[in-house]
Amino acid sequence: MLYGLVSEALGLRSDHLASIECFESLRWVGNYYPPCPQPELALGAGRHIDPYFLTVLVQDNIGALQALHENHWVTVPPLEGALIVNMGVFMQLISNDRFKGVEHRVVATGVGPRLSSAVFFRPSKNYKNKPYGPVKELLSPNNPPLYKETGVLDFLACYAKRGADVNSVLPDFRI
Repeated sequence: MLYGLVSEALGLRSDHLASIECFESLRWVGNYYPPCPQPELALGAGRHIDPYFLTVLVQDNIGALQALHENHWVTVPPLEGALIVNMGVFMQLISNDRFKGVEHRVVATGVGPRLSSAVFFRPSKNYKNKPYGPVKELLSPNNPPLYKETGVLDFLACYAKRGADVNSVLPDFRI
C-alpha cells in the first residue's frame, strides 16, 4: 500500500502510519475546468497546500498543474498512467518537517476542458479529536518535536481560518 511506502520513506515500519490511523478515510474530488477565453487573467485553482496527510492526483493530458519549487512555479507535465502524490500540511506536522507540504496551483488554459481527480488520505471522522503530533519514533535529542499535538478538527478549523498557506497554518502549532 501507499501508506507503507510513506512509512518506510520516513524510516518507520511499513505499517506504522496505518497503525496510528492516518489513512483511515478517503475523500475524493473531481475537478472540471472549462476552457478559459483569457487564461492570462485567471487561475484554475489558487496556490494552496492540501490539509491532510497525502493527496493522490490523476490529471488529464492537458496538465496545468504547477508546484512551487525554490520560489518558482514549475509545471508538472502530464504523463499518461502516472499518479501525482503530494504531501499535505498534516503530514508535515506529524513528520516533524521531514516531509514538506507541497504548495501547488492550477493555471487556467484556453485548451480544454481540463479534468483531474484527487483522493485525499485522512483520518476517519471517528478519530476527529484524537491528538496527532510528530511521530515519536522520529524524535530524538537532536530532533526535538517542532509541533504540539492537535486534533484533526482543530487543525482543519485553523486551516479554514488561516487559509491554505503552510506558513500561516503551521506556526499556530509550533512549540
